[in-house]
Amino acid sequence: MKQGVSRTALAVTLWRARESHRAASSRLFEDDLASVFLDRRFRWALRLSRLPLLGAAVPWSLIDGHWSGSRGTVAVRTRYIDDALTEALRTGIEQVVILGAGFDSRAYRIPGIARVRVFEVDHPMTQAEKKKAVARRLGALPAHVVFVPIDFSTDTLDSAMPAAGFRESARTFFICEGVTHYLSAADVDVLFRYIARSAPAGSQMVFTYIHRTILDGTATFAGAGRTLATVKRSGEPYTFGFDPEALPHYLAERDLILIEDVGAGAYRERYLDPRGRGHEPLSEFQRAALARVGKPGTA
Repeated sequence: MKQGVSRTALAVTLWRARESHRAASSRLFEDDLASVFLDRRFRWALRLSRLPLLGAAVPWSLIDGHWSGSRGTVAVRTRYIDDALTEALRTGIEQVVILGAGFDSRAYRIPGIARVRVFEVDHPMTQAEKKKAVARRLGALPAHVVFVPIDFSTDTLDSAMPAAGFRESARTFFICEGVTHYLSAADVDVLFRYIARSAPAGSQMVFTYIHRTILDGTATFAGAGRTLATVKRSGEPYTFGFDPEALPHYLAERDLILIEDVGAGAYRERYLDPRGRGHEPLSEFQRAALARVGKPGTA
């Protein structure tokens, strides 16, 4: 991958590739495209991880020391969002918007998704690399996927999405994974208000977020300090978080209704414990929420 592609996006993709190489009985999902997106250094790390003995200690001991619990959290949140999207497709969602798509491969691997239009919204540089990789692996870019390159310093969703063919009358499922914690409070507000006004009632949004207290220092989570230092050194510092207790009110003010808010405990109970993996570390300060478009009190 060329210089300028998000390093955190590559790290997330590495963790998805590693999860996909687990035995079928224990893995949470299978993402055959993940390894295609990796650059030389990350492909080396993936190959090394598959070696007996060596893979058990290197490079995961090095990576996890800087990103406390993030590898496990990427795996469980990926499965959580996969499940939410699968359910939305089952109930008749008409289009999907993946915001900050990075190297997300759901448009190519979720059963039934080819029946709907999928909009992948991301920075032009990352998106260009992704398109080349997808075309190489699949032979051509799928017809149901629309790539929407956006530089948020010059473009807006209000202008870019209609131009790409987005229909505001169609019930939509929005995915915002690994995005909110890199934005400002004002940018998150604009994004959430855009979603609420641009899609009909019954549309849904799933998003991940970090606990606000790790940014203001009012609470302590294991490994949070190391993770904050790591993302800062990478040039992609965390800048925004939510207080879970305040989240329902925040969403309601923007005509969004909270359906579910999950964290490490729910992830372990739902996904890891049944597979005998409940001991695996997760980031306690990382969470995910599912919301529905509509004013509070509406069905």
